[in-house]
Amino acid sequence: MGNLIARPTQFKPERDIPDLSGKIVLVTGGNAGIGYETVKQLLLKNAKVYLASRSPEKAASAIKKLEEETKKTAIFLELNLADLPSVRKSAEAFLSQESRLDILFNNAGVMVCPSDMLTTQGYDLQFGTNVIGHFFLTELLLPALTKSFTETQVPARVLHTSSAGHTLSPGNGIDVVSIKAGPERDAWIKKKIDIMCRWTLYGQSKMGNIFIANYFAKMHSDVLVSCSLHPGAIKTELTRHTSSCFQRIGNFIFYPAPMGAYTQLWGATVATPAQITGQYLVPWGKVGKADKRTSNTKLESEVVEYIKEQIQDF
Repeated sequence: MGNLIARPTQFKPERDIPDLSGKIVLVTGGNAGIGYETVKQLLLKNAKVYLASRSPEKAASAIKKLEEETKKTAIFLELNLADLPSVRKSAEAFLSQESRLDILFNNAGVMVCPSDMLTTQGYDLQFGTNVIGHFFLTELLLPALTKSFTETQVPARVLHTSSAGHTLSPGNGIDVVSIKAGPERDAWIKKKIDIMCRWTLYGQSKMGNIFIANYFAKMHSDVLVSCSLHPGAIKTELTRHTSSCFQRIGNFIFYPAPMGAYTQLWGATVATPAQITGQYLVPWGKVGKADKRTSNTKLESEVVEYIKEQIQDF
């Protein structure tokens, strides 16, 4: 967990990110926290940015504030990752407006929420939102990501926001029985203390982010680069489901939200494709090492196949 307290490097988004004029970017969860700061820096560098959010009201407020801070306007894209038909609708809305997507930030997520919170289709809210929803979105946007490479001969980039918290995942990394609502999941949850169960499910979802990042890096290496990353210990509203004690401690030791965007911005705009594809990035813009369980390619394949089965009817 040493990455949590790593000192900042000399990477400065305002100085180091090149001009992004002509680039088309989509940021999920762009209305708050790390997502907001990511959108802000992209706008400052002249990218065309789609801000994906499930709340039109929060998105409108964020876009207005971003206009004040950057003099540029992000484009709202309604997206509820916890509802698979909404994910499809969102992807179709994007594809009706753009034929190309140069950079996709799978940034949105939920953290340590009560274990009885589920997605619309009955999946654990953390895994369903953080992993299944983002996998489905990326699959649906593959035509636009492919078109980016076809038109520019530069690989599109997909960045999956994971966390050092992936080390908290259970057993070999993912317990599939804990993902979908039902008797097996209920029994799995009953064996655990509530707060530990929440953190385990969170860790499992972040492990899932690494698996799907590695999958896309391998399966679509001809047109895109894909990586996962730990943004750092950052003060955002993502911790709203954690204990008050955890939040108080975080206020003293966690880094401010703008720094949470550094590593994914570095990966998206400064690092070379060969440097990052299939890698796990850490603060504040470098390649790190994930838990050794993330190299379990057999489990990775099983998880990806499971996700594919869940989304096939949507």
